[in-house]
Amino acid sequence: MTLSQNAALARARLLEAERRRHQRVFVALLGRYMLADRREYACQTTDMSPGGVALIAPVKGAVGERVILYLEHIGRIEGEITRHLPDGFAMSISATLRKRDKIASQLTWLANRHALGLPEDRRHERVVPRNPMVEMKVESGRILTARLIDVSISGAAISIADPLPIGASVTLGRTPAKVVRHFQGGMAVEFLLPISPDRFDDNLTL
Repeated sequence: MTLSQNAALARARLLEAERRRHQRVFVALLGRYMLADRREYACQTTDMSPGGVALIAPVKGAVGERVILYLEHIGRIEGEITRHLPDGFAMSISATLRKRDKIASQLTWLANRHALGLPEDRRHERVVPRNPMVEMKVESGRILTARLIDVSISGAAISIADPLPIGASVTLGRTPAKVVRHFQGGMAVEFLLPISPDRFDDNLTL
Protein backbone atom coordinates (compact mmCIF):
# COMPACT_ATOMS: atom_id res chain seq x y z
CA MET A 1 0.00 0.00 0.00
CA THR A 2 1.38 3.40 -0.98
CA LEU A 3 1.83 6.37 1.35
CA SER A 4 -1.09 8.20 -0.29
CA GLN A 5 -3.31 5.12 0.11
CA ASN A 6 -2.34 4.88 3.78
CA ALA A 7 -3.19 8.55 4.26
CA ALA A 8 -6.55 8.12 2.51
CA LEU A 9 -7.36 5.09 4.68
CA ALA A 10 -6.45 7.00 7.83
CA ARG A 11 -8.67 9.92 6.77
CA ALA A 12 -11.56 7.53 6.06
CA ARG A 13 -11.19 5.92 9.47
CA LEU A 14 -11.11 9.35 11.13
CA LEU A 15 -14.26 10.45 9.29
CA GLU A 16 -16.02 7.21 10.24
CA ALA A 17 -15.05 7.70 13.89
CA GLU A 18 -16.32 11.30 13.78
CA ARG A 19 -19.58 10.20 12.13
CA ARG A 20 -20.09 7.49 14.75
CA ARG A 21 -19.36 9.88 17.61
CA HIS A 22 -21.95 12.41 16.41
CA GLN A 23 -24.68 10.24 14.91
CA ARG A 24 -27.98 11.05 16.64
CA VAL A 25 -30.36 8.35 17.77
CA PHE A 26 -34.03 9.05 18.53
CA VAL A 27 -34.38 7.44 21.94
CA ALA A 28 -36.58 8.16 24.97
CA LEU A 29 -34.59 7.54 28.15
CA LEU A 30 -35.72 8.65 31.59
CA GLY A 31 -33.33 10.41 33.90
CA ARG A 32 -32.60 13.26 36.25
CA TYR A 33 -30.39 16.31 35.84
CA MET A 34 -28.77 18.74 38.25
CA LEU A 35 -28.06 22.38 37.42
CA ALA A 36 -25.21 24.50 38.75
CA ASP A 37 -27.21 25.51 41.85
CA ARG A 38 -27.65 21.78 42.68
CA ARG A 39 -31.38 21.76 41.95
CA GLU A 40 -32.45 18.39 40.57
CA TYR A 41 -35.26 17.60 38.11
CA ALA A 42 -36.70 14.65 36.20
CA CYS A 43 -36.23 14.60 32.41
CA GLN A 44 -36.48 12.49 29.27
CA THR A 45 -34.28 12.39 26.18
CA THR A 46 -35.71 12.96 22.70
CA ASP A 47 -32.52 12.26 20.76
CA MET A 48 -28.91 11.67 21.66
CA SER A 49 -25.45 11.27 20.17
CA PRO A 50 -22.12 10.62 21.90
CA GLY A 51 -21.52 14.37 21.65
CA GLY A 52 -24.83 15.79 22.83
CA VAL A 53 -28.38 15.15 23.98
CA ALA A 54 -31.75 16.89 23.69
CA LEU A 55 -33.97 16.76 26.79
CA ILE A 56 -37.59 17.34 27.67
CA ALA A 57 -37.02 19.23 30.91
CA PRO A 58 -39.13 21.42 33.24
CA VAL A 59 -36.35 23.96 33.98
CA LYS A 60 -34.05 25.04 31.15
CA GLY A 61 -31.13 26.67 32.99
CA ALA A 62 -28.86 29.16 31.25
CA VAL A 63 -26.97 28.59 28.00
CA GLY A 64 -23.43 27.67 29.01
CA GLU A 65 -24.52 26.39 32.44
CA ARG A 66 -22.93 23.15 33.64
CA VAL A 67 -25.25 20.14 33.92
CA ILE A 68 -24.82 16.73 35.54
CA LEU A 69 -27.17 14.20 33.97
CA TYR A 70 -28.05 10.64 35.03
CA LEU A 71 -29.75 8.50 32.37
CA GLU A 72 -31.04 4.94 32.54
CA HIS A 73 -28.79 2.53 30.61
CA ILE A 74 -26.18 5.28 30.06
CA GLY A 75 -25.27 6.47 33.57
CA ARG A 76 -23.65 9.73 34.60
CA ILE A 77 -22.91 12.41 31.99
CA GLU A 78 -21.56 15.94 32.33
CA GLY A 79 -21.79 18.83 29.92
CA GLU A 80 -23.12 22.32 29.24
CA ILE A 81 -26.42 23.71 27.98
CA THR A 82 -25.94 24.66 24.33
CA ARG A 83 -29.41 25.91 23.42
CA HIS A 84 -33.00 26.09 24.63
CA LEU A 85 -35.77 24.02 23.03
CA PRO A 86 -39.55 24.60 23.24
CA ASP A 87 -39.96 21.91 25.91
CA GLY A 88 -36.43 21.69 27.35
CA PHE A 89 -32.83 22.15 26.25
CA ALA A 90 -29.93 20.59 24.40
CA MET A 91 -26.60 19.98 26.09
CA SER A 92 -23.12 18.97 25.03
CA ILE A 93 -21.45 15.89 26.50
CA SER A 94 -17.97 16.33 27.93
CA ALA A 95 -16.30 12.93 27.73
CA THR A 96 -13.12 11.17 26.72
CA LEU A 97 -12.91 9.45 23.35
CA ARG A 98 -13.24 6.10 25.12
CA LYS A 99 -16.39 7.25 26.93
CA ARG A 100 -17.87 8.59 23.67
CA ASP A 101 -17.24 5.26 21.97
CA LYS A 102 -18.96 3.49 24.86
CA ILE A 103 -21.98 5.80 24.56
CA ALA A 104 -22.06 5.16 20.79
CA SER A 105 -22.20 1.41 21.45
CA GLN A 106 -24.93 1.84 24.08
CA LEU A 107 -27.01 3.98 21.70
CA THR A 108 -26.58 1.43 18.90
CA TRP A 109 -27.79 -1.32 21.27
CA LEU A 110 -30.78 0.77 22.38
CA ALA A 111 -31.75 1.62 18.81
CA ASN A 112 -31.49 -2.04 17.74
CA ARG A 113 -33.47 -3.21 20.75
CA HIS A 114 -36.23 -0.73 19.91
CA ALA A 115 -36.26 -1.94 16.29
CA LEU A 116 -36.68 -5.54 17.51
CA GLY A 117 -39.78 -4.47 19.47
CA LEU A 118 -38.92 -5.90 22.88
CA PRO A 119 -41.68 -5.61 25.51
CA GLU A 120 -42.09 -2.13 26.98
CA ASP A 121 -42.32 -3.36 30.56
CA ARG A 122 -38.76 -4.70 30.36
CA ARG A 123 -37.12 -1.64 28.81
CA HIS A 124 -35.58 -0.62 32.16
CA GLU A 125 -33.23 -2.53 34.41
CA ARG A 126 -35.00 -4.01 37.42
CA VAL A 127 -33.88 -4.84 40.94
CA VAL A 128 -35.46 -6.86 43.75
CA PRO A 129 -35.28 -4.72 46.93
CA ARG A 130 -33.70 -6.35 49.96
CA ASN A 131 -36.70 -5.11 51.94
CA PRO A 132 -39.66 -5.76 49.61
CA MET A 133 -42.39 -4.65 52.05
CA VAL A 134 -43.72 -1.13 51.54
CA GLU A 135 -46.71 0.94 52.68
CA MET A 136 -49.10 1.76 49.84
CA LYS A 137 -51.55 4.63 50.28
CA VAL A 138 -54.58 4.59 47.98
CA GLU A 139 -56.81 7.47 46.85
CA SER A 140 -59.31 6.92 49.68
CA GLY A 141 -56.53 7.50 52.21
CA ARG A 142 -56.43 3.84 53.23
CA ILE A 143 -52.94 2.44 53.80
CA LEU A 144 -52.11 -1.12 52.74
CA THR A 145 -48.98 -3.19 53.15
CA ALA A 146 -47.68 -4.27 49.76
CA ARG A 147 -44.84 -6.54 48.63
CA LEU A 148 -42.61 -5.39 45.81
CA ILE A 149 -41.77 -8.08 43.25
CA ASP A 150 -39.24 -5.87 41.48
CA VAL A 151 -38.58 -2.19 40.85
CA SER A 152 -37.25 -0.24 37.85
CA ILE A 153 -36.31 3.41 37.55
CA SER A 154 -39.80 4.12 36.20
CA GLY A 155 -42.12 1.74 38.05
CA ALA A 156 -42.70 -1.40 40.10
CA ALA A 157 -44.45 -4.75 40.06
CA ILE A 158 -46.51 -5.39 43.20
CA SER A 159 -47.90 -8.62 44.59
CA ILE A 160 -51.52 -8.01 45.61
CA ALA A 161 -54.59 -10.27 45.77
CA ASP A 162 -57.07 -7.61 44.62
CA PRO A 163 -55.41 -5.21 42.17
CA LEU A 164 -56.61 -1.62 42.08
CA PRO A 165 -58.24 -0.30 38.89
CA ILE A 166 -55.96 0.75 36.04
CA GLY A 167 -55.36 4.49 36.30
CA ALA A 168 -55.76 4.53 40.10
CA SER A 169 -53.34 6.80 41.97
CA VAL A 170 -51.22 5.30 44.76
CA THR A 171 -48.25 6.32 46.85
CA LEU A 172 -45.61 3.64 47.51
CA GLY A 173 -43.76 4.82 50.60
CA ARG A 174 -43.15 8.44 49.53
CA THR A 175 -43.24 7.77 45.78
CA PRO A 176 -46.41 8.78 43.85
CA ALA A 177 -47.46 6.36 41.12
CA LYS A 178 -50.42 5.13 39.06
CA VAL A 179 -51.61 1.64 38.20
CA VAL A 180 -50.86 0.82 34.54
CA ARG A 181 -51.62 -2.90 34.15
CA HIS A 182 -52.65 -6.12 35.88
CA PHE A 183 -51.04 -9.55 35.84
CA GLN A 184 -51.77 -12.81 37.62
CA GLY A 185 -51.22 -12.21 41.33
CA GLY A 186 -50.56 -8.48 41.17
CA MET A 187 -50.31 -5.21 39.30
CA ALA A 188 -47.73 -2.87 37.79
CA VAL A 189 -47.43 0.81 38.65
CA GLU A 190 -45.61 3.65 36.91
CA PHE A 191 -43.91 6.34 38.99
CA LEU A 192 -44.95 9.94 38.28
CA LEU A 193 -41.24 10.88 38.37
CA PRO A 194 -38.39 8.44 37.70
CA ILE A 195 -36.17 7.35 40.57
CA SER A 196 -32.78 9.05 40.65
CA PRO A 197 -30.29 6.54 39.15
CA ASP A 198 -27.77 7.12 41.96
CA ARG A 199 -30.36 5.66 44.40
CA PHE A 200 -31.17 2.68 42.21
CA ASP A 201 -29.87 -0.56 43.73
CA ASP A 202 -31.19 -3.38 45.88
CA ASN A 203 -31.00 -1.16 49.00
CA LEU A 204 -33.62 1.11 47.42
CA THR A 205 -36.41 2.41 49.64
CA LEU A 206 -39.39 4.16 48.04
